[in-house]
Amino acid sequence: MSNHIVLFEPLMPANTGNIARTCAGTDTILDLIEPLGFSLDDKHLKRAGLDYWDKVQINRHKSLPDFLATVADPTHLYLVSKFASKTYVDPDYSDNNNDHYFLFGKETTGLPEPFMRKNAEKAIRIPQDDSHIRALNLSNSAAIVIYEVLRQQNFNNLEQSHLYDNDKLK
Repeated sequence: MSNHIVLFEPLMPANTGNIARTCAGTDTILDLIEPLGFSLDDKHLKRAGLDYWDKVQINRHKSLPDFLATVADPTHLYLVSKFASKTYVDPDYSDNNNDHYFLFGKETTGLPEPFMRKNAEKAIRIPQDDSHIRALNLSNSAAIVIYEVLRQQNFNNLEQSHLYDNDKLK
């Protein structure tokens, strides 16, 4: 079982780099749906991802239909959108026998509207105050969602060797 953060036609290298760093730290696969708004050797992308790029499994897809063809169980595909009725904490992600895919739209326009309308039941949202902002930052949104998924999966064996011994803190 794997978790996937999927970016549809991402435009900003810093967001993708930050998300790659989150993927490295959470053992999450990063799927990128082309066209990308930058080159994968972009210096801003590399700087945001720091030296973690070799720790991230990246899958590139030529189009949204190409990506969708790789999803074995569409019931585990979630579309992250501020227009969804369900929040990101509503679904049960604890099933460790299947891959879970979290599809985020382009920073400027989100996911294609016809695709969203056709798949509205798969949509989840992060609550926000729309009177103050149009949208949360993409990399922050990806981190919020993936950590809820991992919480429900009991943090999926993430490394705990760095926990402090309380006796050492005294």
